[in-house]
Amino acid sequence: MSTPEARCAQLAALATIAVATIATVSAGAETPRLGHHADTAAIAAWAREVWPDGRGLPPGGGTAAAGAPLFADQCASCHGPDGIGGTADELAGGQMPLTSDTPDKNVGTYWPYATTLFDFIRRAMPMTAPGSLRDDEVYALSAYLLWRNDIIGEHDEMNAHTLPAVVMPNRNGFIRVWP
Repeated sequence: MSTPEARCAQLAALATIAVATIATVSAGAETPRLGHHADTAAIAAWAREVWPDGRGLPPGGGTAAAGAPLFADQCASCHGPDGIGGTADELAGGQMPLTSDTPDKNVGTYWPYATTLFDFIRRAMPMTAPGSLRDDEVYALSAYLLWRNDIIGEHDEMNAHTLPAVVMPNRNGFIRVWP
């Protein structure tokens, strides 16, 4: 069985081959002229995997107290105040487990690993500028959402050592596929 790193390298190689094939096939064909070719630096900027056990987490840290104003500024317009009631998915407030007749699916009831929360925020948020947040801001936003879901305290610092140690309520709700 290959390691996660080997699988990631294989996927990156396949993606490179696919991009090169598409570029070769469409060279000279009229295209809508959208986007641009990804160079090695652009690909490396996106190749920042964070694993459930914390591998790949960067230096830095943040607390829910530091994350609250960031959330209000960067996230509340879509996810609502405190992560509840916006037009995008609710991130907090649900109490019904996935096994109930009316399950809540948010950070506290669904996500199995706190490190996945960090990885998603860093890659995809805010929606209007994905990848623009500094690592300390991502730690602070992760801490804020964990606090809003009553998983950690408001002043507990999340960093590369503490974030993987957080035991999420739904940690055993998924089948483990990583070593």
